[in-house]
Amino acid sequence: MEKTAYKELENKFADLVNIRRDLHMYPELSFEEERTPTIIANYLRDLGLEVKTGVGGRGVTALLKGEKPGKTVALRADFDALPIQDEKTVPYKSKIPGVMHACGHDIHTASLLGAAYALSKVKEHLQGNVMFIHQFAEEVLPGGAKAMIEDGCLNNVDVVYGAHVLSNLPVGQILFKEEYMMAAGDKFEIVIKGKGGHGSSPHLAVDPVLIGSQIVTNVQQIIASRINTTDPAVITICSFDGASRYNIIPDQVILSGTVRTFSEEARELSEKYIRRVAEAACSGAGAECVVTYEYGYPSVCNNSEEALRIKRIGEKIVGKENVSESSLQMAMEDFAYYVKEKPGAFFNVGGMNPAIQAVYPHHHPKFDVDEQSITLAGKMFISLVFDYLNSSH
Repeated sequence: MEKTAYKELENKFADLVNIRRDLHMYPELSFEEERTPTIIANYLRDLGLEVKTGVGGRGVTALLKGEKPGKTVALRADFDALPIQDEKTVPYKSKIPGVMHACGHDIHTASLLGAAYALSKVKEHLQGNVMFIHQFAEEVLPGGAKAMIEDGCLNNVDVVYGAHVLSNLPVGQILFKEEYMMAAGDKFEIVIKGKGGHGSSPHLAVDPVLIGSQIVTNVQQIIASRINTTDPAVITICSFDGASRYNIIPDQVILSGTVRTFSEEARELSEKYIRRVAEAACSGAGAECVVTYEYGYPSVCNNSEEALRIKRIGEKIVGKENVSESSLQMAMEDFAYYVKEKPGAFFNVGGMNPAIQAVYPHHHPKFDVDEQSITLAGKMFISLVFDYLNSSH
């Protein structure tokens, strides 16, 4: 029946491309999604599924009941966009100024809708159920996953899978990973309160720019000297805001940055030493500081059995030569919340194709991917459903 479902998916490809391009032309920012979830819900209702809207806020779920009793597989896709101006020259370029799908969430949505369509056509052969989770607000903390889970989207679910297209992975390829795959992502802000003055008389001021520069340098040493070298971690200060004139020492400077870790130990140590470094630098110079540290998404830790299921199924679909083990990815992803609650795994499908300029990195103004990735992700979802439900009997 998988092959029948594949055929249904392939026959639907043109329609799925149209859906993807429509979403691409009318993207919606995190926590502001209205049109997108309405389109998704209407599509799933037309398939005869049990649809719920407003799940956790703006999420959509749909339950497909197989003709035979069994376990329930959840499949998840995200649908929010980013505050980036689309600079591509394609017919489906974003029509919303300053907003675009620069991460592939429109592809994810089309893939999951395609899987729902194909599986609904063979539901009499399903020995269990499928929960389709269409999630809002993956791009912005606190994210939509946690809220959807709290609202019950994983109730009675036995396993959960998610996929993400990658623009640096050739189309037709798949990445899997046992255990840790993607990092936890936190953000921090350091407000340095000094004493302003004239640039010609720095001895009469308490220069927060100088103190901030010391903090930037010293924070980099945390990874080298305080975190176990076998425990990957990244601390990056991305913003140094001390706006003033060329000859004026400001009263205050604000630093902000991100921390990416896998283990809770590395996460806690990073916070501890960021605070310590900032407080020591300010205290020694006669300044004050306020450090704010916000925990973001936890790390994505895949269930090994389910990750190996992805590997095996991927090899069946695209061949062993096109399935690889992913390296650790320092990007964060709130799919982490799903696999903290239920066994499951996250995987990547390739979308890179130089022939159509689908080579730019995620979150780039010219980001795009090959739409054939819709079919591959859809086939993976279909086979994961059949394989899991069949093996659970």
